[in-house]
Amino acid sequence: MTASVVLQVRASVAEIRLSRPGVHNAFDNQLIAELAAALDRAEADPAVRAVVLTGEGASFSAGADLNWMRSMAKASEADNRADSIKLASLMRRLNFLSKPTLARVNGAAYGGGVGLIACCDIAIGVEGAKFSLSEVKLGLVPAVISPYVIAAIGARQARRLFVTGEVFDSAEAHRIGLLHETIAADQLDAAVERSLHWLGKGGPQAQAEAKRLALAMSGMTEAAQQNIDGENAALIARLRVSPEGQHGLGAFLDKRAPDWAREAQG
Repeated sequence: MTASVVLQVRASVAEIRLSRPGVHNAFDNQLIAELAAALDRAEADPAVRAVVLTGEGASFSAGADLNWMRSMAKASEADNRADSIKLASLMRRLNFLSKPTLARVNGAAYGGGVGLIACCDIAIGVEGAKFSLSEVKLGLVPAVISPYVIAAIGARQARRLFVTGEVFDSAEAHRIGLLHETIAADQLDAAVERSLHWLGKGGPQAQAEAKRLALAMSGMTEAAQQNIDGENAALIARLRVSPEGQHGLGAFLDKRAPDWAREAQG
């Protein structure tokens, strides 16, 4: 089985690379499990001072894999909830990792890919990258990633992007706070190294406590988030098996417009 995630530790930095470039690093059960395991390894390694998360190829992550979505469209509400809990656990693990995390956003990010960026402490992206929280186009909502995206960009921007599902570029992602910096593609690695340089100057225990402090002062704790994750997993499971969710998923998988989109156009 080909690995979906590659972990490399160089000096004091763990680079975690999503490695499904043929499908734009889309999520499936294997990628979720391997990414969670890679984060656990980086967390447990005392030599690792920082974690860089990036994608292989032209995209950061396209969100859900089509075959994974197809299987979930046919699954029961209980199975969908269990599936969503796994993704929620991954996002929570990344968000509350004790070590500084940096998203090296090498290209487009959609859906859950946006969630990964929002969970990282620092996010640097290439100019021209595209982003979207497009779930409503399928009759769904970005439930599992919503706490992290709202924490990153604020409720006002999230309300707009959650309900429109519109595509926005890296300049807009920077303006609203999803990205801290946008940079030309040939300068991306240098920008990442600059951030790692500054991270290397801080005390590791102090950085862990500083991260925990910032999250706690914004009202986000791991225990509270676990309860929220259960509620959000139940919400997305209910929507996936609802008539609108089934119609939207079916239309997307069949590459046709859902009825509501045709009505809006007409």
